[in-house]
Amino acid sequence: MDVLFLIGRLIFGGYFIMNAWGHFKHLESITGYAQSKGVPSPRAAVFVSGVLLLLGGLGVVFGIAPEASLALLLIFLVPVTFKMHAFWKETDPNVKMMEQIQFMKNMALVGALLMLYAISVPWVYNVFQ
Repeated sequence: MDVLFLIGRLIFGGYFIMNAWGHFKHLESITGYAQSKGVPSPRAAVFVSGVLLLLGGLGVVFGIAPEASLALLLIFLVPVTFKMHAFWKETDPNVKMMEQIQFMKNMALVGALLMLYAISVPWVYNVFQ
């Protein structure tokens, strides 16, 4: 089971690392999207959110400060989910459906993060063992 937990950590943490890379690689276009959603200081918000994703994802992958790493990801996901994917505000049915899918995906990720808090720390196979 320890190996399965490690594989899951690599996949789960890798997801956030890849999203961080996307934030940095596509900073301008994501900034425009954030601006269209009314995010204050959108460029700074996108950059900071990329840092949260990167640090949280690396922490999950390497088992470094698991509780802090999970907190960073929650700090990213909760406000982003409600600000960027407010499907209930959309009038176009296609846009509403896409935003609802993104909202529900993010809420599932929040649920997974909360479940990971229940795993006793230190996590197996962390870089300090």
